[in-house]
Amino acid sequence: MSGLPGAGATTDDHPYRRARLVVAAFYLVQGMCFAGLLAQVPTLQHQLGISDGTLTLILLLVPVVAGVGSVLAGALAPRVGSARLLRVCGPLVALAVLGAGLVPTVGALYPTVAAVGLLLGLVDASMNMQGVEVEQRYGRSLLNSFHGAWSVGGILGSLAAVLAHSAGWSLAGGLGLVAGVGVTVDLVATALSRPERPVVPTVAHPGSGAGGEPAAPTPQPVRPPWGPLVLVGLAVTIVYVADSATSNWSTKYIQDALGAAANVAPLGLAAYLGCQLVGRLAADRQVNRFGPVVPVAVGGLVGVAGLSAVTLAPGPWLAVVGFGLTGLGLSVVVPLSFSVAGRLDPDGTGIAVARVNLFNYVGFVVGAGLIGGVAEVLSLRLAFAVPALLALGVVVLAPAFRVAARDPAAARSVVA
Repeated sequence: MSGLPGAGATTDDHPYRRARLVVAAFYLVQGMCFAGLLAQVPTLQHQLGISDGTLTLILLLVPVVAGVGSVLAGALAPRVGSARLLRVCGPLVALAVLGAGLVPTVGALYPTVAAVGLLLGLVDASMNMQGVEVEQRYGRSLLNSFHGAWSVGGILGSLAAVLAHSAGWSLAGGLGLVAGVGVTVDLVATALSRPERPVVPTVAHPGSGAGGEPAAPTPQPVRPPWGPLVLVGLAVTIVYVADSATSNWSTKYIQDALGAAANVAPLGLAAYLGCQLVGRLAADRQVNRFGPVVPVAVGGLVGVAGLSAVTLAPGPWLAVVGFGLTGLGLSVVVPLSFSVAGRLDPDGTGIAVARVNLFNYVGFVVGAGLIGGVAEVLSLRLAFAVPALLALGVVVLAPAFRVAARDPAAARSVVA
């Protein structure tokens, strides 16, 4: 177990703390790059003269290709290690985001966005694999705090867009700020992490057993079950429909439908991510006390209330409050889904995490297409009523989050 003390060490040992900080840094950068790009979508649309229909196709491309990246991470992680994937692909996400701000034509935007999506999928899956391993070593709920770091990054990315608009910077200048900070933080985190030693299975050779008898064959790894993962994944899909609606369309909705200024419109996404952060910072303590089912069910109801407020908002500021309530309510679902995946993966391969991560992109594809389609036919305001109704499904699926703990001895290596 690279960079980790033995099973008898306490969770207060320095290597555990460093592992937690290093992994959190990668979460932060991922959130900053993702939100920093999405908050600039209206600017990108205006700069390249993209229609709403074409914009919908571009927004759909990101999660589709990201799903490929997640599958690729699930295949590579057992061979090369999720830590190595994270160290390599993390900085590349930031550079790809900058590339989106430099493209001169819509034609050049498509391959650039595809690269962004592929790298986002690789990093999303590998960072959650690492988060699960650190949580397993601590022996208590931690995934919400890691996703809280993602929310901090998202807030910074959103505020970077506000700063760029207020200062009159170009699109490339605003995304360059995000990319520069992201690459720097990832490289510092990589420098602080310890080199990962590959996990080499112990191979039993004939004649190595007691009395010259052949040793027992090496047990085959246990494949994570699909059934429980699908139920949890459905809840993740619903949350990401709402998240897609907010991330892709909140800025445009507040600016175009509710008449807000360009430097006010990104505050909807900032409020969503800010309240998401508050929810996640408080969630681990609640999960450790009550278990995961109650926080997921209550959060679903709060999410319904928030999205309803967005749909009915007469002006920008009530919409900002509604987006905040949405982030607060739905904040716990995704982190706990990865925690469940880790517990359903007895060999700690990361495959279950990659599978759950796929539902992330299913939700984003459905969300981007559904919201864009309803907006084209009816209005963007009515489009937000769709995730408001779907969020009730989170309450129904909450019992699926009750699972048994995985043996921490199965945890693989982490980045620090």
